[in-house]
Amino acid sequence: MSGRRNAAASASPLGFLGAGLSYLALCLAALAALALVIVPMLTGSQTYSVLTSSMAPKYAPGTFLVVKPIPFEELRVGDIITYQIESGSAAVITHRITAISATQSGELEFITKGDNNDADDELPVRELQIRGKLFYAVPFVGFAANALGNSDRGAAAQWGAVALMGYGVISLVRGALAKRRGESSEGTPGQGPEDGDNDSDGDNAGGAVDSEFPAHSDPLEYDDPILTDCDCDTPVRHHHHSMNNRTPAGV
Repeated sequence: MSGRRNAAASASPLGFLGAGLSYLALCLAALAALALVIVPMLTGSQTYSVLTSSMAPKYAPGTFLVVKPIPFEELRVGDIITYQIESGSAAVITHRITAISATQSGELEFITKGDNNDADDELPVRELQIRGKLFYAVPFVGFAANALGNSDRGAAAQWGAVALMGYGVISLVRGALAKRRGESSEGTPGQGPEDGDNDSDGDNAGGAVDSEFPAHSDPLEYDDPILTDCDCDTPVRHHHHSMNNRTPAGV
């Protein structure tokens, strides 16, 4: 009966819930690895964390930003760019382009502004300052990135990707093994109640009722030579096949 019990347990609501949660965790891990590590690495993007409320509420503090390099001439009004406060400086700002102007020499400059600010940024942004255009953002993940610090973020991201992908592989292997064990339990002969009545010789397969007579024999036929040769008119009583004492008729 163990195979039947295992099948019932796997089909229970708790079994479905556990399997659903496992697959959900696996999908979230895969999406996190894809969005936070793999895509930035493949596209040559840089990652940043929002520290202020200048782009709130859409890009609130703690938002994880993925900024992709883009040719300067492809930038347009309305694009969100990340640029250095000063050329060559590590400090950056992520604001939206509100206007495009040109210097007396014909060099293009961008006027930028934070979505939550009342005024434009004090200085225009030149081409050398721009690090890239916002590719996509992930809420709240920036808090963990800020805790790691800029120096450890790259190594932590790579190890995080390895851990997430390893977790995914382990979950897939465990699921496959559990499924195989379940199929083996259900397919084991002699475990179900329908097999419990079978005799050891296989002559009574399918739970047929045992008979005191041999197989393929008629219970009304006897091979007693005395009864076969008897031509008496009086019925002769016998017990099973025994006729040790015959009494003549009429005595």
